[in-house]
Amino acid sequence: MTRSGAELGDRSAKLRSLPRVDEVLAHPPMTTVAAGAPRRLAREAARQAVQEARARIVGGGDPGDTEVEAVCARAAEILEDKLRPSLRKAINATGVILHTGLGRAPLSPAARKALAQAAGYANLQADVGSGERMPREVHVADLFRQLVGVNRVLVVNNNAAATVLALNTLAAGREVIVSRGEMVEIGGAFRIPDIIKLSACRLVEVGCTNRTHLRDYEKAIGAETALLLVVHQSNYRITGFASQPDLSEVAGLAHARGLLCAHDLGSGALLDVRQFGLPHEPSVPESLAAGADVVFFSGDKLLGGPQCGVILGKAELLERMQRNPYYRTFRVDKLTLAALEATLRLYLEPERLPERHLVTALLTQPVEAIGGRAEAMAERLRQSCRWLRVVVEEGVSEIGGGSLAGHTLATMVVKLSPEEMPAGDLAVRLRQCQPPVFARVHEGCVLLDLRTVLPEEDELIAAALEGLEASPTA
Repeated sequence: MTRSGAELGDRSAKLRSLPRVDEVLAHPPMTTVAAGAPRRLAREAARQAVQEARARIVGGGDPGDTEVEAVCARAAEILEDKLRPSLRKAINATGVILHTGLGRAPLSPAARKALAQAAGYANLQADVGSGERMPREVHVADLFRQLVGVNRVLVVNNNAAATVLALNTLAAGREVIVSRGEMVEIGGAFRIPDIIKLSACRLVEVGCTNRTHLRDYEKAIGAETALLLVVHQSNYRITGFASQPDLSEVAGLAHARGLLCAHDLGSGALLDVRQFGLPHEPSVPESLAAGADVVFFSGDKLLGGPQCGVILGKAELLERMQRNPYYRTFRVDKLTLAALEATLRLYLEPERLPERHLVTALLTQPVEAIGGRAEAMAERLRQSCRWLRVVVEEGVSEIGGGSLAGHTLATMVVKLSPEEMPAGDLAVRLRQCQPPVFARVHEGCVLLDLRTVLPEEDELIAAALEGLEASPTA
């Protein structure tokens, strides 16, 4: 027999020796993992493992990978992955506090507890006294009254929905005047001109990109004007020879001409964040005090709650919005309201926010504390992961989420330089850990910014890296 014929014969023998799917299902360690698992998923995992082994044989792969034990171990690994939730806990070591890809604001313990309590039946729209139907926003209305002085509120699924609902209700078929310096684009193709068009309104642009005057609004007002819209530049800044009229001036002009003034606040700061050492960011109370008839903002940015859009303002305007069919399309469920209520309760004691409100805690964490944790992790990794060069360096964290544009926070990062693999490969393998660890790759190194890592997660990151040491590519 020729060499090629011998190889073909050997390949055929290996293919015949592959276990059947039922054999894989009955073989440890698959039996352990499959216990209690849906039979359908277990069979899919076994079939995939056999198919992978067959492909390796046909392709001339390592024979050891096709042994029964290896195939069964691979099937167990595949099944474990299938059994994990697709949406699961992740560790954010990127240094971006409001990371859109990682769910923006991490919920505080109080909000997580509220989610669990509301997960079953809950009095979403049933009054516990009378048993009669009630508006679902009742659960947060009084909290907003206490915090910002307005108790009429609507909660929808995000601030884009809030913008559409408000504009469509208050200005459909008529003109909405906006400064050219406020033609905001948010990630995901949210553009103010497109949103106004979607809301069935007609956009009237005034001023220039860098400078808009109150007289520009005044000249543009006509018989078809319904509303003056002010959009907060939450994710960018125009500096230099630039100016915009104050919200109070725009609102005063609107009211003098019998029009409405709406404020798209975006970030949703409920109080003056300067008390936490951050730059000024327009807050909800400031917007209402300036005379805006309606204010809308995100719940999952600086407010630090679940993803939602909040609309506050004059009762008669919000009642009109609630009658709009869009409202039912956009309204939120019991879980969102439960998390929002719990988050708002934390603001009743603003002095305790840094210890109870997770976003505030991350924003105000002292660099010295971050540095101490970074040094401790680095020392451990130097001892346990000899394949890594580990140093601690100064760095910068970002707010993210289109909030406090241009402002960064000083931090300390653990810098990892792998000796035998590209930094990008190490970042991929960290994301494949359980739980996945998301880090930054910069100039050939992996950076772990502990500002966005909870203290109890330090151990998980170190253990994940130590678990990679024995890998063939480490």
